[in-house]
Amino acid sequence: MTVTAPDLKAFLLATPFFGGLPDQSLDLLISMLVECRLDAGATVVAEGEPGRSMFIVKSGRLAVSKRTNSGSVVPISRLEPGDFFGEMTLIEMQNRSATVVTESPTVLYELTARKLYACYKADIHAYVIVLQNINRELCRRLRRADDRFTAHQMGEDN
Repeated sequence: MTVTAPDLKAFLLATPFFGGLPDQSLDLLISMLVECRLDAGATVVAEGEPGRSMFIVKSGRLAVSKRTNSGSVVPISRLEPGDFFGEMTLIEMQNRSATVVTESPTVLYELTARKLYACYKADIHAYVIVLQNINRELCRRLRRADDRFTAHQMGEDN
């Protein structure tokens, strides 16, 4: 099924990344997105590689994992429609912190660092909202990680 512009706008506004953006700013950011279609089993990003873009999940399911020093793979989380990932590399300009692999056919929207900078130059208000949204999501993730760490320390692991 083809997604129409109003459907795409409604979907994006409901995501944590685009929430609160005025219509004109959302249109600007939509024009900067590149759609990526991937089959199940595709590696979207690999831990340690350079990264210059982030992704918003339109459809599908993805697994996030990290490698330990001994080389084992530890599952971190699952991503579903509305989630976003890869934003850390845009903020801190470091290599990818985890590996993300598709578990089912997936549609992503990619936003590059270059396009985000173009947003900054064209609409600083939208840029500030996007950064606030990214920061809110990073805080949510940190709180969840704190809760998991605390549960692990207390022997409450599932």
